[in-house]
Amino acid sequence: MMKPFAYDLTFPGWKEWMKENQQPAFRAKQVMDWLYVKRVDAFDEMTNLPKDLRERLNETFRLQPLDVLTTQVSSDGTVKFLFGLHDKHAIETVIMRHQYGISVCVTTQVGCRVGCTFCASTLGGLKRNLSAGEIVAQVVQAQKYLDKTDERVKSVVVMGSGEPFENYEPTMDFIRIINDPAGLHIGQRHITVSTSGVVPNIYRFADEDWQVGLAISLHSPNTDLRSKLMPINRRYPLAELLDACWYYLEKTGRRLTFEYALIGGKNDQPEHAHELGKLLKGMNCLVNLIPVNYVPERDYTRTPRKQVFEFKRILDSYRVNTTIRREHGHDIDAACGQLRAKHSNVNA
Repeated sequence: MMKPFAYDLTFPGWKEWMKENQQPAFRAKQVMDWLYVKRVDAFDEMTNLPKDLRERLNETFRLQPLDVLTTQVSSDGTVKFLFGLHDKHAIETVIMRHQYGISVCVTTQVGCRVGCTFCASTLGGLKRNLSAGEIVAQVVQAQKYLDKTDERVKSVVVMGSGEPFENYEPTMDFIRIINDPAGLHIGQRHITVSTSGVVPNIYRFADEDWQVGLAISLHSPNTDLRSKLMPINRRYPLAELLDACWYYLEKTGRRLTFEYALIGGKNDQPEHAHELGKLLKGMNCLVNLIPVNYVPERDYTRTPRKQVFEFKRILDSYRVNTTIRREHGHDIDAACGQLRAKHSNVNA
């Protein structure tokens, strides 16, 4: 059986481990400090720990879940990593620079089984879930990269490959670890989780009583079209999804974000905008319009820029808050899953 990763444990988990191993409780804080503040690469570097404890840590845990296979840097400052895992699978993580600070987009699964027809992440299906530590390590590795220029990760979006709500507990532990003051101390309001619409876990997430943001991948104003674009809609139809969204709004008082990928000739016509405006009117939400990235295997076309602005104008007329996502990494493999797909093909 493979050893767990040191990054898998929450702060309470470290306290419990220290207790089980007859160590004083303050050692938990010291380990967290070495992992998340000093960001060491080996247990032997944890020099204020007794030698026997360092040896026990080495025997019990793996420290480094990720190997850097490829790093792509865009002209706009976006950085995309392809990380290798212990079982020869690969995942992607992205650093994005915004006016408000640096954001990291993390992956929660190797591949994805949701099957959205416009997404590169689903190519090849789902291989496995990531552990909490494998998700945490993506942010740690990104921060190590930024340490070279004295920059800091300000926010995290769980919007990479995979469906976070189909890997629910590890994703929640990931949030607990990066949010913890003893961990990376990233505020809950600076963390956003995106789901394609796993309805039961939207209710569950609302009941977590957190200030973490929630984004819903919507991509259609009606259930028939959504089922064609997103097979998950056959399991959790649009009406059920919206009921869960209303529950979230009432329970948390937080604004929801709806992601809407504009696909040429599929869901980007004026009638779609009017239908979407009527659907969301009166809801405390933000619609984020995303001109779809070209994925060779999908052969979808991008919506013309003028048409994107017209779509936004129509939504604005219904008083639905709308933004157009700023593109990142246009000159590298921008779409989630593209770099991994290339790597898989090369190594097939």
